[in-house]
Amino acid sequence: MNKPEAKPEKFDLASMDVAQEKRDELKRRLGEAFPEVFAEGAIDFDQLKRVLGEWVDPGKERFGLNWPGKAECMKIIQQPSVATLKPMRGESVDFDTTENLFIEGDNLEVLKLLQKAYFGKVKVVYIDPPYNTGKEFIYPDKYQESLDTYLLYTGQIDGEGKRFATNTDAGGRFHTRWLNMMFPRLYLARNLLAEDGVMFISIDDNEQANLKALCDIVFGEECFIADAVWRSKDNSNNDAKKFSLDHNHTLIYAKSAEWLPVRISDEKKQTHFKNPDNDPNGPYFDGNPLNSPNFRENLVYTLTSPQGIKIEPPKNGWRWSPEVMQEKIESGEIRFTPDGTGIRRRTYLKDMGGLPPSTLWIDLEQTGHNRQAKYELVKLIPEDVFDTPKPVKLLKYILRLATAESGAIVLDFFSGSATTAHAVMDLNIDEGRDLKYIMVQLPEPCEKGSDADKAGYKTIADIARERIRRAGRSIATQRDAALNLEGSARVDTGFRSFKLTSSNFKVWNGELEDVEKVGDQIEMHVDHVSAAATAEDVLFELLLKAGFPLTTKVNAINLSGKDVFSIEDGALLICLEKEITPELIDALADANPLQVICLDEGFKGNDQLKANAVQTFRARAEAEESEIVFKTV
Repeated sequence: MNKPEAKPEKFDLASMDVAQEKRDELKRRLGEAFPEVFAEGAIDFDQLKRVLGEWVDPGKERFGLNWPGKAECMKIIQQPSVATLKPMRGESVDFDTTENLFIEGDNLEVLKLLQKAYFGKVKVVYIDPPYNTGKEFIYPDKYQESLDTYLLYTGQIDGEGKRFATNTDAGGRFHTRWLNMMFPRLYLARNLLAEDGVMFISIDDNEQANLKALCDIVFGEECFIADAVWRSKDNSNNDAKKFSLDHNHTLIYAKSAEWLPVRISDEKKQTHFKNPDNDPNGPYFDGNPLNSPNFRENLVYTLTSPQGIKIEPPKNGWRWSPEVMQEKIESGEIRFTPDGTGIRRRTYLKDMGGLPPSTLWIDLEQTGHNRQAKYELVKLIPEDVFDTPKPVKLLKYILRLATAESGAIVLDFFSGSATTAHAVMDLNIDEGRDLKYIMVQLPEPCEKGSDADKAGYKTIADIARERIRRAGRSIATQRDAALNLEGSARVDTGFRSFKLTSSNFKVWNGELEDVEKVGDQIEMHVDHVSAAATAEDVLFELLLKAGFPLTTKVNAINLSGKDVFSIEDGALLICLEKEITPELIDALADANPLQVICLDEGFKGNDQLKANAVQTFRARAEAEESEIVFKTV
């Protein structure tokens, strides 16, 4: 009997291949302009340098940030993940309707898993990473073993002999460990940013310089926007031996160098805009410069006031040509002084769209302070459960600067106590926004005997989830009270909770050389879906790895007596039935989807049925002049 030639595609259970995606993007962008730098599908970088007229001696020293492990970081970035995110309905709020996410797990692995579904879709990233103060931080030394280390950390595998890295300042790799931890995470997070996206990173002086140099590598120096200094304390330490440290830094980097912050309305900074003569255009300022920043001969000319007084130009000349200057005089933007000896440029507040934000965040009413942040958390959770929260005011200020849009996604992958989630909900109700959040937090254990431990919180992730629940309830109560329950606009105060874990599928290991182990693996893959996996577990793994967000709406439908999941109004159909029939194949084809995913074991080893399925989908696609992608997993 001849083997059928038609076969379905195999569904890829790995996260996005970041390196391949970058190569494809480079080829798309360079291919037309520099076709000669591509040979057999690969990039000849030496040839690219020659085309650009540059030669770099491989042994020549170069300026830049280098540290032990930097090259290894790129290998870690390019290693796809075969983990999954398990839905946890019992820990969620409004699971079926919310568009917010809380993910418990190592953020390196989680960021890899988010690549396909959220690539280029996140508008704002805020993170408050470990400050590397000389204390231990719990991210692993062997960070390339991210998933195994996470599973060990959460007690899901036996980790005898394994340990987490300590990072005391007495260690010889104090800065190295921190940079090795940060580099892959920043790199992957930048991938998730939209073209008009921006990242804000809180940091103190211990790693500020290294972090800026690292971000220059990840984003490019041209995408550095600002280093904002935030006044983090409301009173100074009078017992300090040197200086009272009252600030933190916030490094701001954008995906594009063209990014601009949202201009702000700040009454304290607008006091110099006045309207003493009742100008119908409103408040104005008369003090803006009129001189050209650089000398140009055509800008050197004399003005004559209505009183006939000659007004000589500044040293470099006026800012505008005679023609433009006359237009501005006629429009009223440029006015002569009452005595006719000078001119003033009238700049109206209404034309500025607000003022550019300052890099000094020192107004405590506007951006809050650390003590206030503690009060906010204690008000929600009376026990003292978290030492270093950020104030909600600070995060709301950052979100205002970052986007004026509704529906934007905000990501915080060092979630801590989830201040960012709290701020998103608060801003949504304050300003009628509809921002969505994704929080990621490692289940860092609460210290034994601590107030958090005594209060029953096992991990920081537990604290974060509880904060979101309580903040959500408080915000919903405020909303309902203000709107008297009639016609109230819905504020999403829920979240879908997920936990990082191993794939629901037994992933093939192609590196095995032991014949017996290969045999065991073949036997294991006869039924390669984990016995502990629920249909919902498998569904969300396939959704995410097919490139659909974790908040995608899913409908359960019945086709030919079998349960099928319909995604995006039937664009994708996922069938997890373990017995596939010809009638089911026909029904799936009749639904005219763009893509169908079935369990391989559903065909019970019947290659003929599988080949017939391929032919059925192909025939239907040809009849509809479309394409149906059929995959098995």
